[in-house]
Amino acid sequence: MPSPTSVPDDTFLLCVDMQPVFVQAITEGARVHQRCEFAISAAVGIGLPLAFTEQVPQKLGSTSPGLVALAPQAPIWGKNAFSALGDEGIHDALLRVREVQHLLICGVETSVCVYQTAIAALAAGLQVTILSDAVGARRPDDARTCLDSLTRSGVHVLPSETVFYALLRDVGHPYFRAYTKLVKLHAEPASL
Repeated sequence: MPSPTSVPDDTFLLCVDMQPVFVQAITEGARVHQRCEFAISAAVGIGLPLAFTEQVPQKLGSTSPGLVALAPQAPIWGKNAFSALGDEGIHDALLRVREVQHLLICGVETSVCVYQTAIAALAAGLQVTILSDAVGARRPDDARTCLDSLTRSGVHVLPSETVFYALLRDVGHPYFRAYTKLVKLHAEPASL
């Protein structure tokens, strides 16, 4: 049984295609970017491995520099396939990293690359969690339909704070205090 302060060594965060060309095209792109910042910062803080994917970067550009700056040591994997696991190099690299069993996914676009990556990860025998507040799409109705379908397929769809609190397990974790500050820093203003 893992100690209360250990990080699950089978969990990995994949930040999918957070390239400015896509972020600017999705509904509430700035909010999705901010929530990806939160997820990446939390993953780095607790020592969770992560990587970025980029869809055809030679034509569509690189991952948002602000996100990469939060995890400068994380690999960046270019791809042509919509599913990150549809790229043989990414598939092999991901499954070699700390014997990944559980994939956390944030990024865009929910109804294309996020959806196809989650389906492929399930087919590869991985547990999958979509960080519901850290994904986005051009068409929100399509995104909701895809998230509902993924849930029925066995994917967990949960807010990022919920997931990272679960990884911390309790207030005894050495990153807990810093994490609560991160939660407050990335809090969205209350609507009236």
